[in-house]
Amino acid sequence: MAHWIFQDEHHMFRKAVRKFIEKEIIPNVEKWEREEEVPRSLYERMGELGYLGIKFPEIYGGSDSDIITEAVLIEEMAKCGSGGVAAAIGAHTGIAMTNIWKYGSEEQKQNYLVPGIKGEKISALAITEPSGGSDVSAIKTTAKKSGSHYILNGSKTFITNGVHADYVIVAAKTREEPVHRNISLFIVESDWEGFSAGKKLKKLGWHASDTGELFFDEVKVPEENLIGREHEGFLYIMENFQFERLSMALGCVGLGELALETAKKYSQERIQFNRPLSKFQVLRHKMVDMAVDLEKARNITYRALYLYNKGEDVVTEATMAKVYATEMIRRVTDQALQIHGGNGYMMEYDVQRFWRDARIQSIGGGTTQIMNEILTKRLGIIS
Repeated sequence: MAHWIFQDEHHMFRKAVRKFIEKEIIPNVEKWEREEEVPRSLYERMGELGYLGIKFPEIYGGSDSDIITEAVLIEEMAKCGSGGVAAAIGAHTGIAMTNIWKYGSEEQKQNYLVPGIKGEKISALAITEPSGGSDVSAIKTTAKKSGSHYILNGSKTFITNGVHADYVIVAAKTREEPVHRNISLFIVESDWEGFSAGKKLKKLGWHASDTGELFFDEVKVPEENLIGREHEGFLYIMENFQFERLSMALGCVGLGELALETAKKYSQERIQFNRPLSKFQVLRHKMVDMAVDLEKARNITYRALYLYNKGEDVVTEATMAKVYATEMIRRVTDQALQIHGGNGYMMEYDVQRFWRDARIQSIGGGTTQIMNEILTKRLGIIS
């Protein structure tokens, strides 16, 4: 649906991205889902088209475009129908390379951001640990200074792109206290001695993205691979959570549009009791409810996007968008599957993938419950 936040250049960009996705991604989705990975050729192709560097400066090979343009890409990638493909690309551009762009040194940008924008190197962000879950401050991975290096030990889990990444942004404790001022971020190359990736984790959804466990055993990290200032990593992570959560909300809006359109099309074509399903009032009204739910999510998300693009602090707005949109997509995809009836439960119908892929959204990037706790403080409900 048209919205005032998008200008003519955004509409033109959306048409170009949609054409690319329809031609070069959608025909390959089933193959990539089976193989449980996105090929390097997709990163290279998207790098060639400039899609991996939308928000990054031109001097590093980016387009230096506004964040609204980035939002268009996120929505359209969600409409490819594979959350795994969208997640793999989003993890690379949105949550991994962003740390180097915002906080990294010039040398780091040349060595890692530039080839990442070209699609020549794949990146991942490694924060979550087996025992930590949503509590970033509770990570146990350590990086102890030893001369001109840090010695990295620990493990990570649920890392998107973790198996095939060429380099990983790793969060590790560089001292015990004080909490929230004791974590640093490091760039770790996957071929360094002591770094290993476990086998790909089996997931309910997002099959096309490789998700892995990472292990660090006495990995020597050069001090020049420390991102930004020592002990400031927790602050960097929290700052980036604003756009990560906003990105998740945008992806849910895109997938919601796809799920609704898929349900509408099926309801108009599927004949039951000598008439299409769309002729049954209860199903028509169900789709109206889906559309209203989607529109609520769209507007709360676009408001947060508008404020973020202006440079404002949107912790409250982005958190609200993340909460509502990720819960919305569970409802909308579930209803889309219900409208398909028994066919919705069959693997040859895409709607089952929409439903499976949607389930992670209210868990990843901070659970709905964690988001609500953030909001109780932001809204002054508790001090």
